[in-house]
Amino acid sequence: MAGPFNWLSQVTSVTAFGIQSLPQRLGSSLTSMLGIAGVVAVMVAVLSIAQGIMQTMNNSASVDNVVVLRSGSTSEMMSGLSGDETRFIAEGPGLARNETGSIASPELFVIINLLKKTTLTDANVPLRGVGKAAFDIRDTFRIVEGRMFEWGLNEVIVGIGARMEFEGLELGSTIPVGQEEWPVVGVFEAGGGLAETEIWVDSAVLQPAYRRGNSYQSVYAKLESPESYQAFKDALTSDPRLNVKPMRESEFYSSQSEMLYNLITGLGTFIAVIMGFGAVFGALNTMYTAVSSRTREIATLRALGFHSGPVVISVLTESMLLALAGGIIVAVAAWAVFDGFRAATVNMASFSQVAFAFDVSASLLMQGVVFALIIGFIGGVFPAIRAARQPVATALREL
Repeated sequence: MAGPFNWLSQVTSVTAFGIQSLPQRLGSSLTSMLGIAGVVAVMVAVLSIAQGIMQTMNNSASVDNVVVLRSGSTSEMMSGLSGDETRFIAEGPGLARNETGSIASPELFVIINLLKKTTLTDANVPLRGVGKAAFDIRDTFRIVEGRMFEWGLNEVIVGIGARMEFEGLELGSTIPVGQEEWPVVGVFEAGGGLAETEIWVDSAVLQPAYRRGNSYQSVYAKLESPESYQAFKDALTSDPRLNVKPMRESEFYSSQSEMLYNLITGLGTFIAVIMGFGAVFGALNTMYTAVSSRTREIATLRALGFHSGPVVISVLTESMLLALAGGIIVAVAAWAVFDGFRAATVNMASFSQVAFAFDVSASLLMQGVVFALIIGFIGGVFPAIRAARQPVATALREL
């Protein structure tokens, strides 16, 4: 037991000496710590965008809901359904019903141009024509300001996210649709989902405005239960009158966000890795400086019988402590600054804007701290090996 205890005592002693000497190297230590913190900040900020978009998509989906597009379509923009086809879809088995019939909403999806508040540049904003069942399908929908639009009138209601991000969507203002100005009569919430980026109107008045005749692009519907999905899907895909692609709502929104999520995640990781190389060089410089300033101290300890292992662990511990401090500080700051911050970006699937809130989750913060520790380890391992291998006699003669 004496050997391991003595070895552990040496580790503790050498590490304590190194930490106590940090104030003498405050400038280089802070530079290293801030460099690592900057990398973690960028990583957390970018990846929180991807997580925020994914969270918005998840909030949009319900296990009881289905979306039906034309077969082969990857988005509502590419889909097209006739009025008869939407009626056949609404007659499918397994759909929930109320006093007016099956809970299914044939919908139109078009794009209008508005200015982004932050940049004052043109942005593609979704304008959705809905049926009366749309509000029974979206359980989280509620008007928070103003009133519901009147059916048959050129009135619109806007999502709370759209109002925050785009110009001209205040209650009482008007927006250009076709050749006319349509008034904004209400503002709605939808549980933090994608609908909050949209503008809604009666599909019956949107069709003639865009010369769509009796056509739609999608049907949103509510199932009796999640287990009814397969029967509903089988009935529609085997119906010779239809050429459609039914999907669970969660599947649909996942496909809509996949490209954007992968792009942002890949870009964020690439940037973090590139910046990480710079932070590693900063950490290397700091720890080489630390080893150089402690040459006599380390040589003296080695001459007194201290092993090289405790020296290596001491330098690595110091480097990783600096990295840990930088990672934790910036993780807390990123959570305070970015979490819940609202922004908008282009959804590649629909070529329209999607508003979202940055989501700085605990798992993302942990990833940032772990990444900081990896940088600290890499930045400390080579100086640590150099300190351990330095000949004692040579080191004592240097100073």
